[in-house]
Amino acid sequence: MRNFMKLFQRLLVAPAALGLLSPLSANATEVNLNEISNYSDVESIELANSFDDDSSIQGPLLAGGEGLVDDSFDGGFSETTTASFSANFYAGIFYDDDGGNDRDDNLSTGYDFGISLNTSFTGEDSLDIAIDAGNADAPGVAELDGDTTTNEALTVDEITYTFPLGDKTTVMVGDNNDASALFTTACVYGGPSNTLDACGNVNAAVDNGGVMAGAAYDFGNGLTAAVGYAGNENDIANEEGVDAYGINFAYTADSYGVSVTYGVTEDGAPINDNMEVDSFVALNAYYTPDSEGLPSISVGYEVGEDGSVVGDDDGLSNFFVGLTWPEVGPGELGLAMGTRVNTVEDTDAQYMYEAYYSYQINDGMTITPLVFAKDVSAANTDDMTGIMVKTSFSF
Repeated sequence: MRNFMKLFQRLLVAPAALGLLSPLSANATEVNLNEISNYSDVESIELANSFDDDSSIQGPLLAGGEGLVDDSFDGGFSETTTASFSANFYAGIFYDDDGGNDRDDNLSTGYDFGISLNTSFTGEDSLDIAIDAGNADAPGVAELDGDTTTNEALTVDEITYTFPLGDKTTVMVGDNNDASALFTTACVYGGPSNTLDACGNVNAAVDNGGVMAGAAYDFGNGLTAAVGYAGNENDIANEEGVDAYGINFAYTADSYGVSVTYGVTEDGAPINDNMEVDSFVALNAYYTPDSEGLPSISVGYEVGEDGSVVGDDDGLSNFFVGLTWPEVGPGELGLAMGTRVNTVEDTDAQYMYEAYYSYQINDGMTITPLVFAKDVSAANTDDMTGIMVKTSFSF
């Protein structure tokens, strides 16, 4: 029975993975479908025995057809290909009093599902593909950063290729990824909310997506530097596209770290033949005390300018502070506050406050409740409050 279950799992995973990856492999080596068909026709007892024969299997079936009867099969995937899966379920009750549209005690639910594929060709490089689906776009639920863009259809979310260049330099190229993908933000706060997860580094860590390229350099002794660029696929580095680029320096030690990030994002079409840009600088730091029972603290502050605004009110800022207790009972406790949106110069800030508790039930399941309150108006009243629960599975 154990051998039969192993066989069933492999027969279930193989066609599903091939079906998901087929749109991505139009230019890749063709898969020998005849060999796969022959493989499926072998008697079940012979197959079951082959799974117990170490000489017939060099790795997981997904990694390139290992275990096929014909040893001459050259495969459509690298032997180092691995797949990981995740699913998140969201539920929450929130109160929203904004503009007279009162919604009291509404229950919202949602989910998302993700597949992460990883392949290494040299042992030092990494080709990564993220495939996502979800419907976590309900009001309030979206605060837990669920996938909201696929309308429940599996979609390739991003693809990147990372490789070393010498001993100290790492290079990344990809599509639908951020220019800051290789940046290091000095923050150890791990809250689940979408608003505060940037730790105050909201705009400088340019996240416009699109085609990207970046590089990071490790000076040693905890000091690193990184640069990145991202732009529209069809309008790269020209006036029609919206480009973003940035630079980041970070220093991390055993119990503390600091980082500075500078980012520039084009504001759209040129105005009077001049491309207007948003530019920001973010400072982040964290400290983790050695004393048991004390929380780690993460802080962030960002200042910048909105290039599309003409006048004295183009200055923008963001602020964040978060506390994390890594061992409170069986889980982790976190408290944080920060600006909900960019604070315009000479106006009142709008804040968000949150508390979460993350409890890992087992190696593949984690439950995270979140309580938050948001200022939705300049009057600084808590116009939105919510109680959310995120249940995460990894397999």
